[in-house]
Amino acid sequence: MILVTGATGNIGSALLRELRARGAGPLRGLTRDASRAALPAGVEAVEADFAVPGSLEPALAGVRSLFLPSRVGPDADILAAARRAGVEHVVLVSSITVRSHPHLGPAAENLAVERLLKDSGMAWTILRPTQFASNALLWAASVRAGEAVRAPFADTGLPTIHPADIASVARVALTEPGHRGRAYALTGPEAMPARQQVAAVAAAIGCAVPFTEIGRQEARTWMAGVVGEEDADAVLDVMGGDANEELLAVRDTVTQVTGAPGRTFQQWAEENADAFR
Repeated sequence: MILVTGATGNIGSALLRELRARGAGPLRGLTRDASRAALPAGVEAVEADFAVPGSLEPALAGVRSLFLPSRVGPDADILAAARRAGVEHVVLVSSITVRSHPHLGPAAENLAVERLLKDSGMAWTILRPTQFASNALLWAASVRAGEAVRAPFADTGLPTIHPADIASVARVALTEPGHRGRAYALTGPEAMPARQQVAAVAAAIGCAVPFTEIGRQEARTWMAGVVGEEDADAVLDVMGGDANEELLAVRDTVTQVTGAPGRTFQQWAEENADAFR
């Protein structure tokens, strides 16, 4: 049995579709509201609250492999519950920032979760993706309203990754040998600055989308409303305010692991065009 947490999220939903399509065996998707989850046919929907690790016990019963995003709850308690339930292998989604910006608070928290997993006694695979293409959905309301997209660091080329590529690597790690005890840095196939991302969205919807570059302080005011004051500066650093070679590097890990080319931002924009219309 494979348990996918975050079953309705950008990665979890794509992962369940891939696992189901490839006949991966018994599958279970963890969600807060199973009645509204709309999981793929044949996937068992289960409810649990990460804030209450005891509620995970029914979801973990019989599970041998677990897909888990980092920092969704009390990580030590979640991993302890998984080990008690007999989980053998955990595929953890961490962040490239544990390599590029280990001094930042969120990165240090991700690294702490990685260490908890490595010390848990369970087999592990760690995925460290860069910026998600789906972060562009933060612009959707502005685009729908015909307003300019406003973003900082307009020409900093981050190798944005399609969430489905993270799911594809997770699927391989969960179902094929040779990936336990490995940590994978994951990026998209090309650098995609914010200015180019907006142009890709415009092409996908067939409509001009104006773009305005803003300064860090204005961006910080907006970002604090999204992630809170404490994390705003850290997020802006990894959006391009403190870019370094580790953050900007384009890697072919997705292709090496899955055998398929990485999905482009343009592909993501075309698949999600309706969100911007």
